Order: sequence, then structure tokens, then C-alpha cells
Amino acid sequence: MFPTNTKFLVIDDFATMRKIIRKVLSELGYTNIHEADDGTTAWPIIQEAHSKNEPFGFVISDWNMPQMQGIDLLKHCRADERFKALPFMLVTAESEQKQILEAAKAGVSNYVVKPFNSVTLKQKLEQVYAKVSSQPKAA
Repeated sequence: MFPTNTKFLVIDDFATMRKIIRKVLSELGYTNIHEADDGTTAWPIIQEAHSKNEPFGFVISDWNMPQMQGIDLLKHCRADERFKALPFMLVTAESEQKQILEAAKAGVSNYVVKPFNSVTLKQKLEQVYAKVSSQPKAA
């Protein structure tokens, strides 16, 4: 699992959903949890944290949001060399194959379909950690 000091950014336009994800992360031992209400708010937060040398270690973003959707934020991250490898999970109410394929093509680390429980979120985090920890480290 990711170290407990991993810095998380939880992005969702519904405060209740952010609170639920925050609660699950807290139950898993994580304390460094930040929030944003959509992609346009999150993108500058991600960049600023990186420029301050306090980068996020994981992003959990809702797919459907006003302004900038989660899939678009993911594409921004993957297009920027600084955030190409940033673990990024999409949360969605959609389980359509087309969306899953789009997310995979965009480079999503994993996705979780609403509604979900703490066990499911933990499993998804563990799957991402297994992928990340098996990748060769950049020199």
C-alpha cells in the first residue's frame, strides 16, 4: 500500500462525495488529504504543489464535473511531463465500456464505479500501488 504520508488530492463537485472518500482514506491511515471541487480548481493546485516541491502522490477524481471533467484533467496530467506518472484514479457512475476504454487510453491508473465501499476503494488503491511499485524507477 502507499505510505501513510502520501499526499492525496480528492476532486469532486459534490462535497458529500469528497467527504466520503476522505473518510475512507482516513480509515486507511492517510492524513495528508486535500480537496478540489472540479478540474479547473484542481489543475493549478497540482501544479503549485509540484512547484513547491510538495507534489501530490495520488489523485482521485470524479469523472463528471462542471468546468473541467476528470477525464480532461487526467489528459492534462498525462500531457505534462511532470505528471505523466502521477497515480490517477477516476470515480464514475458510468460503467460503459466506451468510457472505460477512453480512460484506459488516456492513461488512468484505475477507476472505481459509484456506489462503492471502503473495501473496494482499498482494493483499487492496492492495485495501483502494485502497478506503480513494479515500474522501473526513472534515473
